[in-house]
Amino acid sequence: MKTQSSIAACNCFAIRQAARFVSQLYERHYARAEITAAQFSLMVYIAEVGKAGMAEMAEAMVMDRTTLVRALKPLERDGYVVSEPEGKGSRKLLLSLSANGQQKLSEGVECWHAAQAEYAELVGVERADNLREMLLAIPSGKAA
Repeated sequence: MKTQSSIAACNCFAIRQAARFVSQLYERHYARAEITAAQFSLMVYIAEVGKAGMAEMAEAMVMDRTTLVRALKPLERDGYVVSEPEGKGSRKLLLSLSANGQQKLSEGVECWHAAQAEYAELVGVERADNLREMLLAIPSGKAA
C-alpha cells in the first residue's frame, strides 16, 4: 500500500485550514461586540461553571496555563472577568464574570447566533451537527 504524502492527505492540515476558515467567519461576527472568538469561549465557560479555577479551565479548554493566562489578561483588564482567592489564605484563584462581563457575554451571544446561522447555511445544519460531534469527541478520547 502506497502512502500519499501530499498536503491534501494530511489530517492536521485539513483541520487547521478548516479551523482558520471557521474562525475568520466567527471573528467577523464577534467584532461587533469587540471581542474575539477565544474570549467569547472563555466567558461562556466561566458563565457555565460559575467560578472557574485556572487548572480546570485550562484542561477543559485544552490550553496550557500560560496561554490561558495570556488569553484572560484582556478580559480582566477590561473588567469582564474578575479573580478572587478560593478561600481565606488560598493561593488558588477563581475566575468569574463581572456585571460588565455578563453584559459583554450577552452581546457576544447575539453575534454567536449570527455566526452559527451563517455557518449552518454554508455547510448545512445536519453536517454542522455531525462535524461538531465528531470534533468534540477527539479530545475526550471517544472519537473511535
